[in-house]
Amino acid sequence: MFRWLLLFILIVPALEIGLLIWAGNWIGPWWVILLIILTGVIGAWLAKQQGLETIRNFQDSMSSGRMPQDTLLDGACILVGGAVLLTPGFITDTIGFLLLIPPTRAPIKRFIKKIITKMMDKGTVTIYRR
Repeated sequence: MFRWLLLFILIVPALEIGLLIWAGNWIGPWWVILLIILTGVIGAWLAKQQGLETIRNFQDSMSSGRMPQDTLLDGACILVGGAVLLTPGFITDTIGFLLLIPPTRAPIKRFIKKIITKMMDKGTVTIYRR
């Protein structure tokens, strides 16, 4: 897991810089700056919207006595998506929007659930239940 994180930390910023330079040469630096600001504003609005909806879903599931498993995973995806959208760049913005938009978040959540289940089966992650 650490290897993937290190690879992500090293390669993504280099790709972002290259893509920003290429876009600046193609459409102009002011348009690139405008796009970065626009994606940040839209991303912040979307993260707030989705976060409030997730909190409402969490409260509804807790008041009806159900475990909020999907809601917790939604919250984690929204948190990561919002944080990634704060970094300037087109690759991280794409990742952030994929994590914030519900139809694209669903397959990502299924993938995360598979990984968590696999880690639990291997014994690398332990879930404590009351």
